Amino acid sequence: MNFLASKPRLMCAIAGIALLAPLAAAEWASAQENQNTPRPNPTANASRPARNTNSGGEVHLLHVQGNISMLVGDGGNITVQAGDDGILLVDTGAGKLSDKVLEAIEPLSKRPLVYIINTNDRSDHIGGNEVIGKTGRPVPTDSQRYAVTERVAASHAYIIAFQTILDRMSAPSGQATAIPDGAWPNDTYSVPQKNIYFNGEAVMIFHQPASTDGNSFVLFRRSDVVSAGDIFDPGQYPVVDLQRGGSLQGVIDGLNRLKQMVIAADHQEGGTLIVPGHGRLSDAADLAVYQQMVTIVRDRLQDMIKRGMTLEQVQAAKPTKDYDPIYGSTTGNWTTDMFIEAAYKSLSGAKETSQSHRSGN
Repeated sequence: MNFLASKPRLMCAIAGIALLAPLAAAEWASAQENQNTPRPNPTANASRPARNTNSGGEVHLLHVQGNISMLVGDGGNITVQAGDDGILLVDTGAGKLSDKVLEAIEPLSKRPLVYIINTNDRSDHIGGNEVIGKTGRPVPTDSQRYAVTERVAASHAYIIAFQTILDRMSAPSGQATAIPDGAWPNDTYSVPQKNIYFNGEAVMIFHQPASTDGNSFVLFRRSDVVSAGDIFDPGQYPVVDLQRGGSLQGVIDGLNRLKQMVIAADHQEGGTLIVPGHGRLSDAADLAVYQQMVTIVRDRLQDMIKRGMTLEQVQAAKPTKDYDPIYGSTTGNWTTDMFIEAAYKSLSGAKETSQSHRSGN
């Protein structure tokens, strides 16, 4: 009797299974087809768009933490510090969207732009110096004891950079320069570190030869943010500009120095945040991965050089193959082959030719 009473339920269950079986079989077949379909090769990135392109012509402002925001969309990243004293910028982008950069930063403070700090002299970092700088008013604060009368009369923001940046931009050897003098640094330093106090926090500017001999990076101490410039780029291999005095070992030294300053919060996330020269906002974990990659590539290249391999042999051996899907590129202003060539010459002591590593610089 129990069996007979449950028979209708059993028949319903069997019917349900019969209806679902074709659907399950179709899903399984689809999954097998997807699994067997070859995946795109991430190293085959010839169609990868050039970095920092902005077809929409817009800049985007992202609050980082503390007094610090990050502007993206016009070449290199721009770090913005804003507060009661005014506005400070680290780099000014490529200069193609300077009017929109000014529109984005104007609401951040009732006071004007006071400082621009250039991390290097590459065109995607200094392109907006002239247009943005001339809107500045170097208003002194109580912590600034030096005379600023002449600079206030000039109605131009302070542009701070390491001395070699001014030397190259101004072409002191008598050669013509394509960079207008309004874009030149007017407040240089030649010591390892320059400090200012602005918007209620210490702003510490460190000289670190890396991609060039004049790189600087900036620590905003209270906000706990580092603006790293081209020393750190989480999306591509580091630029090594041999003509401007850059070296691969200098990049690694800079990354090691940053690691000592950047402190993670829970589980290696958060804590000190990093605004890189290009690419996404980063933290200690991102920096550690990048530093490890550059160090491993350096060690591989050094081993090949010790074994007497030529540049052509090293390039054929593809010493960066396992990292290329993340950091490599076959097109654009800084390709994988260009990085390997510059790194090889840097480590072997080979002299650089007149080749430009990045167009427009």
